[in-house]
Amino acid sequence: MSVVPIYPFAAIVGQESMKLGLILNVIDPGIGGVLISGEKGTSKSTAVRGLADILPMIEVVDSCPFQMAAQGFHPVCDICTDQWCCNGEPGRENPPLAARKIHVVELPVGATEDRLVGTLNLEQALKKGEKRFEPGILAQAHRGILYVDEVNLLDDHLVDVLLDSAAMGTNTVEREGVSFVHPARFTLVGTMNPEEGELRPQLLDRFGLCIIVGGIGDAESRVAIMERRLSFDEAPSRFAGQWTDQCREISERIRIAQQLCPEVTVERSILERIASACTRLGVDGHRGDIVTLKASRAIAAYQGRTEVTPEDVTAAAELALPHRVKQTPVDGDATQVLAEIRHALSVDRWTR
Repeated sequence: MSVVPIYPFAAIVGQESMKLGLILNVIDPGIGGVLISGEKGTSKSTAVRGLADILPMIEVVDSCPFQMAAQGFHPVCDICTDQWCCNGEPGRENPPLAARKIHVVELPVGATEDRLVGTLNLEQALKKGEKRFEPGILAQAHRGILYVDEVNLLDDHLVDVLLDSAAMGTNTVEREGVSFVHPARFTLVGTMNPEEGELRPQLLDRFGLCIIVGGIGDAESRVAIMERRLSFDEAPSRFAGQWTDQCREISERIRIAQQLCPEVTVERSILERIASACTRLGVDGHRGDIVTLKASRAIAAYQGRTEVTPEDVTAAAELALPHRVKQTPVDGDATQVLAEIRHALSVDRWTR
């Protein structure tokens, strides 16, 4: 049975901020995910699936429900059975490995907490003293992309769990004094239509980046969108083949940036620039400063550089700060707040 190709990431017209925000989180998942806010039909889900399709393959222990890499023992190996063979399993030092594409795991709006975090078999634990864990969505998303459509309609408690796992890189399940911890490092992507309800400010701030998207107003670009979509619908494989080189180039840049990012240096003057801008904009706490810094490093790495520039900071701040400026709700029009951010970063004492 043939598989219909994914719409190519490189073929998406416009929406450059959205594409950059997704790429930066793949380069450095520590940025804390991205929230894409905007009306329907603006390529949000298309971009997420298109990016996942071109990302480098990852090596996993075959049949492991946690997508573990063969890098030594991990506590989850304690619950391995014959079909869950991480290389920490006694008597099996060389588990079978497999290369596969990064998964996009989607969280349904009606998901329960057990479906999200997984469940513990208490009867097994109490009677036999054995931990028996049934993996949930967070386990499936490890080393992949967790996509939450209409995150503003999700129960606040579930959003808290999601954001905590994204920040900590682990998922902890506790039931009646029995606990289990497994790795849950993933790129979190949430989308929302503000017309269907807002996200609480406390939760909004927990997303590393926030991108406000809308329909493209340029007639020529809208024509290009229609032409490309028709071409894809008529001959998906042929259309995808036309964008192979561009997608491969993006994939290679991401791979190099992932390796380069830890080596990117930041001068103290850049840190002062970020701190001053966040203070001028009235950003609460320090998450905005830290996320702007991390995004700046990822941008520099994506550009093939090992030093952050003021231009990197401005580009990062436009993604990391709009939802943290108090007087500006995520209402679909960020023109004014973006202008304020640029002004805060371009005052006379920062010019070179």
